[in-house]
Amino acid sequence: MEKRINYTVSVYTENNIGLLHRISAIFLKRHINIVSFTTSESEIKNVYRFIIVVKMTKSGVERIIKQIEKQVEVIKAFYHRDDETIFQESALYKMKSSALFEERHIQNIIKDSNARIVTVNKEFFVIEKTGFREDTEKLYNDLAPFGLLQFTRSGRIAVSKEKMGISDILNNFKNQK
Repeated sequence: MEKRINYTVSVYTENNIGLLHRISAIFLKRHINIVSFTTSESEIKNVYRFIIVVKMTKSGVERIIKQIEKQVEVIKAFYHRDDETIFQESALYKMKSSALFEERHIQNIIKDSNARIVTVNKEFFVIEKTGFREDTEKLYNDLAPFGLLQFTRSGRIAVSKEKMGISDILNNFKNQK
């Protein structure tokens, strides 16, 4: 029986309306839960990159990649195991300003977690933490007893450790247009 592990799926696309829905529907039809989903412009102007994290088997992710690449707007799709990528997430934690000054322990928590305060005003302050999911969850758990007003975490952002040649593929795509 194949082992289910985390895979980072990178999809390079044109920026077209409805593509996000069609790609997520591919996962939905197969009852695959998306752990994380992030999208941004890639290193080539007007080419976008979706980064999707899923927990599944290798044969399953290979089938998903083939299905994704059938979408007209998709230029190329790749998948990588966690050990083949460099990845991070970012999180923001909003707390009452009074906690920063009344609970000195919070300053130590921030310092020990290598987080940073990005804004402070009389009503609230915001902490930013970049790292692995375990790091952002630990900081959440450490701050929760002091009263979080808001919390949000980004999806994974990732680059592969190996050269993929995607820049050549994207440049060729761009020059064909």
